[in-house]
Amino acid sequence: MRRGNVSRRQMMKLAGAGAVLLGAGAVACGPQDEPAGDGGGADKPGKGSGTPAPGSGPEAAWQQPTTYDGLALISALAVVGNVVLVSGDPLVARDVATGKEIWSRAEVTTPGANMLVGGGTLYLPSARYDGNIVGLNPATGKDTWRSRLGKEYSQPRPVAADDHHVYVVAGILDKELRTPDNVIAAIDTASGKVLWREKRDHGTDQYGITARVAGSRLVYTDFRENLTVRDTASGRQIWTKKIGKSNNRGFAVHEGLAILANGNRMRAYDLADGRERWSFATEKYDRFNDPAVLDGVLYVSDSVHGLWAADPVTGKRHWHNKGSLDVAAPWQFAKAGDVLYGATEFDKDGGIHAFDAGSGKLRWTYNDGTGNIQRWYLAGGGKNLVALHAKKVSGLPAV
Repeated sequence: MRRGNVSRRQMMKLAGAGAVLLGAGAVACGPQDEPAGDGGGADKPGKGSGTPAPGSGPEAAWQQPTTYDGLALISALAVVGNVVLVSGDPLVARDVATGKEIWSRAEVTTPGANMLVGGGTLYLPSARYDGNIVGLNPATGKDTWRSRLGKEYSQPRPVAADDHHVYVVAGILDKELRTPDNVIAAIDTASGKVLWREKRDHGTDQYGITARVAGSRLVYTDFRENLTVRDTASGRQIWTKKIGKSNNRGFAVHEGLAILANGNRMRAYDLADGRERWSFATEKYDRFNDPAVLDGVLYVSDSVHGLWAADPVTGKRHWHNKGSLDVAAPWQFAKAGDVLYGATEFDKDGGIHAFDAGSGKLRWTYNDGTGNIQRWYLAGGGKNLVALHAKKVSGLPAV
């Protein structure tokens, strides 16, 4: 099944998740030169490199079951130092090198909670639905922080975090205990006090927000297909605009730009004034997937199985491998050395792809052989790579 043909059951799961972004968590929103080289073949392994032979993937260093419920969407998996975190109940932390359990806690957060880390703290909505946001030490699982917006707000959920703030969205309760409106707010992580709260426009959905922090700017998209930028210190809205279809999933921020997929075009907007700085297109009736900026390079795939690399500041293409894959193209990326890794979705023959980061040539694909079409998730941790698929998390060598 391709990404464009998602079943009704899958769509109901996506909607019920109330996903938050981001890579980050999230539900993202969806040059015309020929590529250098042939763009299609797999690289031969380098002598002594440990790279698997063409057509074969590495063996997992370890594999463990999880309680992942399929609801966190973008940020279901995180690596913090030597700790692997997978969304689920109980919430379990494992050693990134061995897969051994470090700690486990039941009923610590809500279903579909994103693994949102800022300043070394894991921020989660409380499992008690009591309006609290809790902070955990990823290394120990112990509570280190707790705060709340107030009793007049319903189900606050963190959507982004940095070293000094955690940003949350919550419904505003009316007299009938309904939530026709919602707020976005910032909580100071040092004091636990609410720094600011801003009511969002009537009719905006409190779910489906994907957010990133870029210096003094909070950037987010939503199910209404808006792109909004706020000042992190005051909450003041700098600008907002309707972008169009397919832009409410993962996006990237880099050097003052918000970079996102907008149907068949990649677009970059200036965070200062909202002006479009550059764009480039794939084929007319196709679309781009979620982008990522890694080591100063923009990577993105498209729905015709092409893989792109470009300068995130100018949009100038480095390379484009047209139709370089026979299976689903990646939606999430990680990088280690000169290898680019990509995780696929909705394809039983997909998995974790390894590409030459300099050319986009496919080196190998890891697949667990289950035939499950659920989305793969990917996170890098030094010399280790971690993949989540369905109910299993695996450690792979970053080679």
